[in-house]
Amino acid sequence: MSRKIERLINLTIALLATKRYLTKSEIFRSVDGYEGSAETKERMFERDKDDLRNLGVVIEVGSFDPVFEDEAGYRIKPERYALDLGEISGVQIALLSLAAEAWRGAALDDAAHSALTKLRSIGVESDLDGVPAIAPRLNAAHDDFLVITTAIAKRQRISFTYLSSNLERQSRIVEPFAIATKNSHWYVAGKDTEKSQIRTFRLDRIDGEITSMQVPGGYEIPEGFDVFQSLSNLENATVATIDIRKGKAQLLRNTALSIIDKGEWDQITVEYFNSQTLIDLVLWHGEDAFVIAPIELRTDVMTKLHEIVLLHV
Repeated sequence: MSRKIERLINLTIALLATKRYLTKSEIFRSVDGYEGSAETKERMFERDKDDLRNLGVVIEVGSFDPVFEDEAGYRIKPERYALDLGEISGVQIALLSLAAEAWRGAALDDAAHSALTKLRSIGVESDLDGVPAIAPRLNAAHDDFLVITTAIAKRQRISFTYLSSNLERQSRIVEPFAIATKNSHWYVAGKDTEKSQIRTFRLDRIDGEITSMQVPGGYEIPEGFDVFQSLSNLENATVATIDIRKGKAQLLRNTALSIIDKGEWDQITVEYFNSQTLIDLVLWHGEDAFVIAPIELRTDVMTKLHEIVLLHV
């Protein structure tokens, strides 16, 4: 990703997440990429505004306090950040889904996280949940997503190395039937040629590249095959119980199996396979999320918090 694109993404996230208008000085202090003299930063910002507006992003200009003539500020209202796509095909939906995954991945990277942290450090309230484009949480699609979808279309087999639940490496050759998502993870379902059974594989457990191979005469996808039925038979995941502040932590809410109203807080349960992924998500929401169980996960979150504190002493 180029420096300019990264800066545009981080600027968009900062303007979407802020609870008030941001002044130029606040933007320059919080968004990575604005470097050089005051005039250079000014020119970069003006070009960035034009680029975003040309893309259809509405940037509003206002004042922090309308009673006084303060320095002008900027923000993007979430309700204005939307596209009317009209009628689109299934292929176009798939392509847009992949683009959204790339955007979400960029939004959750270290630079974007740093921008919101810097805003909070200078007293500007901001919240990732205010960014509508990344609120639905899905893990980034595997690098070989296109290889799998092409193999399905051309009835080709795919081979890959797979990490089992106990992290054992296994070589698999599969005739893929469908690809789908459940509980924030992507899966491919198909016939495991060695076991002669329909199996389901999580894409983030595929180690290395996926390769495709021709099958003489192709293969048939069973009539009436239901990928979501296959997903319902997945191995059991670990369930965590987390308290989240009312109206906050939308990324966690989106993956909740259950939600119990506890007044100022809601208590949710979520499935997870990778504890580190869940820990990162909990830490992202700061004081708005508190792990109740399992105790091992809670301890790991506290350990990570101590590490973060030490880094900033």
